Amino acid sequence: MHILAGLILAFTMAEAARADESVFLQSLEGKWEGKGAVRVRINAPAMTVSCAFDSSTTPSSLILEGNCTGLMVISRAVGVNLTSSGGKYTGSYTGAGTGVARLAGSRRGNAIHLGILWAKNVNGDRNAQITMRKVGNNGMVLTTTDMDPQSRKPVITSEINLVRN
Repeated sequence: MHILAGLILAFTMAEAARADESVFLQSLEGKWEGKGAVRVRINAPAMTVSCAFDSSTTPSSLILEGNCTGLMVISRAVGVNLTSSGGKYTGSYTGAGTGVARLAGSRRGNAIHLGILWAKNVNGDRNAQITMRKVGNNGMVLTTTDMDPQSRKPVITSEINLVRN
């Protein structure tokens, strides 16, 4: 009887987590615009960018596609494609210039924390982190952090503040 009760509890918790992720993902759907700063490399100066994204969701996925433009000349297509399963997120990121990067992580509170595995070395290795943090009902902050190979300290390489239109 204890085993049956444990299985029912585990199934109920898994269904609640799936429903919770569905509601969270749906809250990120829409058209987003904003500004921020991006460093192509840790030792490069930050460049101010303006970004516009469209995001669409299903109960278990998020697609965020758009463009970021800096210096009124440089424009780059950017995309995130995520799937949620069992409280974990996996997917891909395009836009870094090194090829398609793999993403994997989980959500804590109002933020999805993802490890990035770049297609090629960036700043001395292939690893970085990106956080997609929901701010209130109509805000989102995308922050990418990489490790400085010399100091071994984390450096914010991009931070983009978005508002839903």
